[in-house]
Formats: sequence, C-alpha cells, structure tokens
Amino acid sequence: MRRLTAVDGRAAALGLFPGQKATDATALVPELIIAEADPAADAAALTKLVDWCARFSPAVAADPPDGLFLDITGVAHLWGGEAAMIDDLVRRLAAHGLTLRVAIAETPGAAWALAHFAPDRSRCENGQAATALAPLPVAALRLSQADAGQIGRLGLRSIGSVAALPRGELGRRFGSAVLKRLDQALGRAPEALTFRRPPNPWFARLAFAEPVSAPEDLATACNDIAAVLAARLEAEGQGARVFDLAFHRLDGRAERLSIALSLAGRDPAAVARLFQPLLERIDPGFGIEVVTLAARETETIGSRQACFSSSFGGGGPRSGGGAPNASPDRHRPPTSASPVLPPGGGERDDQDLSPFIDRLTNRLGAAVVWRAEAFASHAPERAAARRPPLTRPAETAWDAGRPRPVRLFRRPEPIEVIAPVPDDPPVLFRWRGQARRVRRAEGPERLAQEWWRRPFDDPAAVRDYYQVEDETGARFWLFRAGLYDAENPPRWWLHGLFG
Repeated sequence: MRRLTAVDGRAAALGLFPGQKATDATALVPELIIAEADPAADAAALTKLVDWCARFSPAVAADPPDGLFLDITGVAHLWGGEAAMIDDLVRRLAAHGLTLRVAIAETPGAAWALAHFAPDRSRCENGQAATALAPLPVAALRLSQADAGQIGRLGLRSIGSVAALPRGELGRRFGSAVLKRLDQALGRAPEALTFRRPPNPWFARLAFAEPVSAPEDLATACNDIAAVLAARLEAEGQGARVFDLAFHRLDGRAERLSIALSLAGRDPAAVARLFQPLLERIDPGFGIEVVTLAARETETIGSRQACFSSSFGGGGPRSGGGAPNASPDRHRPPTSASPVLPPGGGERDDQDLSPFIDRLTNRLGAAVVWRAEAFASHAPERAAARRPPLTRPAETAWDAGRPRPVRLFRRPEPIEVIAPVPDDPPVLFRWRGQARRVRRAEGPERLAQEWWRRPFDDPAAVRDYYQVEDETGARFWLFRAGLYDAENPPRWWLHGLFG
C-alpha cells in the first residue's frame, strides 16, 4: 500500500499527513503532486547538510529524518549574536531552496520541541525551559505514538499538565520513557548526541569579507588560521598530532585537507608548510568564504630550549647564544663550560628528525613511513611489527644469539633440495632455476609453531632452519617444514638472504 511519508506546509494545511494512504490523499487533493520517497538519498543529503553546517558549529549531529542539532555554545558571537546567526543560517539555506524552522534552547529536547511546535525562530533563555515548553502539546516530548495517545486519552493536552503530575504517579501510569523525555527536555537528565565529528575545543575560524579563490590567498589564509589556533594551543600548553583544514565554498561544499605530525606540535609555520603542497588540490569553485582549522589528538607539551651555548668564563656582559650582542665567534666548538644538549639525546634527535618525517608522511602516506620493532612471535615472518617512526621502542628486542637474515622474504619460496636424512643440512639446492652447491652449513635451529594458533598440533608446522653458504660465498636461510617421514618427505623453503 502506498502511503505518504512526508508532506510540505501547503499539503498539511489541506489536511494531509504522513502515513496517510496515497489514494485518500489524491481524493482529497486531486491536483496533488507526489514524488517517490528515497530514504537512502534523504539520509545522504542530510549527512551533506551536517558537513555544510560545520561553518556554524564544530559539533553538528543529524536528527533523522529531517533535523539537525547544532551545539552553538561559544560560537554565536562570531555572527554578532544568536539572532544574527539564525538569520544567516536561514538565508543561506533558502538560497539553496530549503525551508526550515529553527529554535535555540539550553537542551536538545527543548530545542526540538520549540522548533517543531512553537513559533519559528523561538529562543529559550537558560533556566526558562519549563516555562517555554509548558503550553506545547505532549507530542513535543518526542514520545512514541502509543505513549502520546495514552496521555491524550486522559485529557492531558500540554507538557505543563504532564509536568504538574507527581513523578511517582506519572512513572507508574506511563513508564520511565515519559519521565526520561521530560527530564531531558527540562535539563534534569543528560542526553547523548552522536556528532558527525566529535566536539573539539581546538577549533579556529576565519571569515572573509569577500570570497577568495587565488592560490596565494588560500596560502595566506592557511598561514593566518594556523597562527590563530597555534596561539590558543600555546596558551594552554597543548600540542596536536592531526590538523584538519576546511575551505567552505559559496555553493556550500567544503574542501578538506588533513596533515599528521609524528610528534605533537603547535608551530604555525610548520603546520602551514605541510599544508602548502596540498593546496593545489583545492577547487575554490565560485570562491571561498570561510576557512576552519581543527586540531585533534591533542596532548600536553612543554617548551624546549634546543641549545644553550654561552660561556660562563670571563667578564663583560652576559647574553644568550642568539642575543644581538653575543660574541662574533658563534660557531666555535663548545668548551667544557658551555652546556649543550648531547648529540645523542633521544628527545633532541626526535625533535630534529620529526620535520623530515612529517614531510615524508604527508606526501607519501603514513602506510609507507614506519620503523620495524621486535614482536614476540616464534614465526620469523611475524617477529617484526610496523610502528610509527618516532614512537618509543618497546622493551622487547631481537635475540642477538639468533642471527636473522638481512633480507627476510614476505613469503618463503619453495626450493628443491638434496640432503641426507633425517636431520642433516642440504648439500645441493635449486632456487629460481639455478642449482647451488652448499659449502658450509650451520643448524638446525628448530622453531615450533605457536600453541595459541589453530591447529597447534600439525607436525608440518615444525621448522628446522639452516644457515648455508654456497661456493660463491652467498649465504641463505633455509628451513625444512615438518619432521622426517619416509612416506611423506618434508618440503624445503628459502626464507631469507644474509647480505
């Protein structure tokens, strides 16, 4: 059966409503224009609208099927107040052919109730939710149809009449769901919203008097907004590992870029420098009107003095190594009385290396910039793990008493072997079509399979490794898979190369 899923204002004024049979609707309004419902497209459009609203608030949540929640705490002053912010929002969406109703309140429940049942652009001051919601119908509490119908049959027509009932009696008659919705609307109980992007206090916004599109203007905007956000981070002693830059176009589309740092930082010049090569990806369209920058994965960092090279001996004025009246001999080697950071200092090395790693990571991708770290595993191919370049090394280390090849194949390669039985090393093997005679060999080193991997009782998973050297001096790492069995000869594999 075809039913109406949504109606506009004119249709509602003619007595049509969601859930009504399409045949009944066309009988009442013969000239009714009906469009096929597409819930998937509606959800995608609502998600795009959430992203577009990032210019008004860094915390936006979808309220399907046709609503949005914006947390505007601390951002309304950027438009000159809440009323001016509403005007700007309505004007921009109206330019795209969208109609809307807006309300502002201290809780999501109160804002939803006012937007749906109060006059458009209603605003509720803090602490006034009970008074503002009292005359609204019970449906404004976002109750189920069953709860709303049961309350209506008792003659309770407004939220004020429901709130006036004793809580115990209200809970016994209608259940906890009604109490929960009432408390959420009045601010007595919290309500969790699923924001498209988590609320982020480290957020900066720049708006232009006139739209910009020139590459040099985008680069200047990147430098300016990085300086604004870096000043806030420095004032709070914070640094960030990820920065998200967004250019908001006139047509509502947002062009987004992200960079990542190997160490938490807040240097605006370094952040802007990493964004510079990525700006060529930005399509300004008819112009950029707003730029936003958000910092993620923040952590506390301290100021660091990179080097202090000032002699304490002799008279005369004292000054730091970079002071204007410092000694002309600034590049002489430090004496024993010149305290400097040691060349091998871990923090010093990381700080000096991080700009280079950041450039590689943001140009090539994080997946190709890594360091190897020992990992507790019996299998050689699993004994190493990829880690971010500047993370602290783990206490686990490779056993120096068990040498491993410089080049370990991702997958062992099968070889043909002539070897005495049962446990002697090979005397001849063929790899990649070339026969190699073994001159020296060492082993075996038996590696059993890891018991926590299934099946752990497979004899073929036992490996006997040998280090062998052929007549040319090339050294190889071979292994025999499985124990000796006259009926089922074991298979041989080449796993790595030494040198």
